[in-house]
Amino acid sequence: MTHPIITDLKTRYTTKKYDATKRVSADNLAVICQAMRLSPSSINSQPWKFIIIESDQAKQRMHDTFANKFQFNQPHIKTASHIILFAYNPKYSRADYAKVIDADIANGRTPAENREQAFGAYAFVDLNTDDTGNNGTWSKAQTYLALGNTMHAVARLGIDSTPMEGVDSELISELFADELDGYICEVALVIGYHETQTDYNAKLPKSRLNQEQIIQVI
Repeated sequence: MTHPIITDLKTRYTTKKYDATKRVSADNLAVICQAMRLSPSSINSQPWKFIIIESDQAKQRMHDTFANKFQFNQPHIKTASHIILFAYNPKYSRADYAKVIDADIANGRTPAENREQAFGAYAFVDLNTDDTGNNGTWSKAQTYLALGNTMHAVARLGIDSTPMEGVDSELISELFADELDGYICEVALVIGYHETQTDYNAKLPKSRLNQEQIIQVI
């Protein structure tokens, strides 16, 4: 099949080694930011925060979060162009959703007189919230929608990436406490450009199960 979307997905892969001399341009980073912002989420909740690590000082902080585990991912931090922390709100509240509704009103999506009615969708949050107010399982799932969307946007721009669940969420919460402000990061995305001589994964063929094994049309 020949199609730009399929080309994107066939071309992208999980990069294993980055070229420390290459950086994502400001223009491309602006596109990536908009792609993250425009990601879909249940009831348009947007229960996320994206922290882009760019400076050497911030990279050192992220490098330090690998002190206890997942050291195999640590080399990416200083060789890649940027690292994006995908963080979720573990206690998404009615007040958080009010910000979404008010934005909908400002953007002309929801009439101002329907503001209270718009809170009807919040019932879905209630269904996923426990007695302590925690709905992190639900809000974390929304964050993965943004991650997938961002990975495709990055591929379209010809930028390499590495999704990392191998991160120390506790140390990230500690060393990036001011930026996270109570949000939790359990996955990050490294972006940049692969090192052509040592990135073994760049040379391997794409491998997936056959379509007939995973897709059924009824």
